[in-house]
Amino acid sequence: MLTQHEQNSEPTWFTIIRLLRWDKPEGRLILMIPALWAVFLAAQGTPPLPLVGVIVLGTLATSAAGCVVNDLWDRDIDPQVQRTRNRPLASRALSVKIGIVVALAALICAFGLSLYLNTLSFWLCVAAVPVILLYPGAKRVFPVPQLVLSIAWGFGVLISWSAVTRSLSLPTWLLWGATVLWTLGFDTVYAMSDRDDDRRIGVNSSALFFGNYAADAIGISFIGTVVLLAWLGIELQLNIAFWITLTLATAGWIWQYIRLKQKDIPNSAYAEMFRQNVWLGFLVLAGMIVGSLS
Repeated sequence: MLTQHEQNSEPTWFTIIRLLRWDKPEGRLILMIPALWAVFLAAQGTPPLPLVGVIVLGTLATSAAGCVVNDLWDRDIDPQVQRTRNRPLASRALSVKIGIVVALAALICAFGLSLYLNTLSFWLCVAAVPVILLYPGAKRVFPVPQLVLSIAWGFGVLISWSAVTRSLSLPTWLLWGATVLWTLGFDTVYAMSDRDDDRRIGVNSSALFFGNYAADAIGISFIGTVVLLAWLGIELQLNIAFWITLTLATAGWIWQYIRLKQKDIPNSAYAEMFRQNVWLGFLVLAGMIVGSLS
């Protein structure tokens, strides 16, 4: 956590890096994972490299825009939350005007990249924008705002899959469902660290909505993720490499559930488990790539 002196002395370019959360790559990578799942599965393990590059850059631009929009919405709330009080807009290290310019620049980059895609994928990109822009407001009116974020995450699957096949099929929707449930699970884990602050401020979160059953809700989300990924593996006839990695990831999710059921977990454990999901996601991706090859 930066002190006020450190914030005042850091260069503006690095403050913008913090605004984009590029100093914390876990959140950027975990958005990229479902999109990569989709592009590699849809292409049977060997997608065109330029398309992979567009998907990677597109997720970076989209997540950057989402982070800035979120901070613009929450610039008066974040100072009241321990974890977010030093964010650039919350601490007034950057002005609202700069935040809007950065968000527009990220959206323009995402738009430029979307022009590389086919018509269906392009319009799915367009459809994703309102969800991304409105998600931060969901915590004020919707009891489970993490579900809105999960749906936003799911667009990465639809866009990437259709970018390869120009269509959406049963496997696409199985992967979409797995992504929504996985995201709901790990983002509820992340939200658990803010429960006291969110309750005091009066904003909604899935961690508050599920209350004492939050760990069970996360466990059910992870079970649903595994079931849908297994169904997907059967549909696509993936080889044993996929099943090995899915089994290992399942063990990781079970371990997280057991840990969440324990009492007096330190707040740092929630962020740690969030980061673990990045590695679990990449593990499953490796299995999907090798599992798709004949």
